[in-house]
Amino acid sequence: MLYRRSNSRHWWVRFTTPDGKEVRRSTGTQDKKAAEEYEAKLKQALWRQERMGEKPQRGWPEAVVRWVEETAHKASHDDDLAHLRWLDPHLKTLTLEQIDRDRLRALRSARQAEGMSNATVNRTLAVVHAILRRAERVWEWLERAPTIPLLPEPKQRVRWLRREEAERLIGELPEHLADMVRFSLATGLREANVTGLEWSQVDLERRVAWIHPDQAKAKRAIGVPLNSDAVLVLRRWEGRHTERVFAYPRRDANGDLLWSPVSKAGGRAWRKALKRAGIEQFRWHDLRHTWASWHVQSGTPLHVLQELGGWSDFAMVRKYAHLAPEHLAEHAARIESGIRSVPHSFRHTTSADKKKAATHDA
Repeated sequence: MLYRRSNSRHWWVRFTTPDGKEVRRSTGTQDKKAAEEYEAKLKQALWRQERMGEKPQRGWPEAVVRWVEETAHKASHDDDLAHLRWLDPHLKTLTLEQIDRDRLRALRSARQAEGMSNATVNRTLAVVHAILRRAERVWEWLERAPTIPLLPEPKQRVRWLRREEAERLIGELPEHLADMVRFSLATGLREANVTGLEWSQVDLERRVAWIHPDQAKAKRAIGVPLNSDAVLVLRRWEGRHTERVFAYPRRDANGDLLWSPVSKAGGRAWRKALKRAGIEQFRWHDLRHTWASWHVQSGTPLHVLQELGGWSDFAMVRKYAHLAPEHLAEHAARIESGIRSVPHSFRHTTSADKKKAATHDA
């Protein structure tokens, strides 16, 4: 039966399936003929599901809602939502079965047409793939998820600073940012963990700090040993703000000095300091790369670096291995002296030498 609700412009359908289940659903259209066609197709689909065991066709919006609920804990959740907002007008009217390789290629082209980098395009497609694969393997809504036609991404070098460059940059920064850089280079903590660090997370007597699971990218607690550089920085900031470790000074209406928590470290002052220091293509996150690079060059084993940095995947640490090839020297030496040295007096026999030798023999 078709009917209209007082609060809706669309036709609604209501009927009872052979097994006694009542179905009430909007047809999504104001046209009565189109609504009748929708009702007929819906009844046929439900009959085939019941009598022939066919799976119901699930729509993209339904899959998105469930996936968002189940992945709310992801560190990249906000980024995923941004990709989903872009995908919505392209996929909201489709069933999961309709999202095939041709559709994915069209999405890729549309994203590229906006001037997005290959990496950004791939991240958007990866969200689609994650949802379709879960629909196939976990929810059993889909027989088979299509493969994703990803774009090539250039391998990026690890960007890090030499110690003299770091000192030059620190000299161009205001006090609070300079000490935040020193602390980052001493601990390897991410920007959000440094700006959000509270005194309740620091024990200067034991020379340790800790990052709670909900603050860590891998959602695991991180214990942070504090070396002398880190302790000296923290000592300087004791008593300035009651809650946060790092704060910046400002004046109130009466001219009194107040300390406010730092919410963003890599802002305008950071960018201006980089320019004055003559350092290009360097992000705040690259301080973490610098910390890791200095560790490896100083002989810290990769498995220890992984624990210090709170990485869950060893592959994330291996990208620093090339910075300290000294541990391979012993193995490289195993084939030394394998080729005999050639005396300096040796010279190639020329055609003139051969002719002269032939004349002498005669």
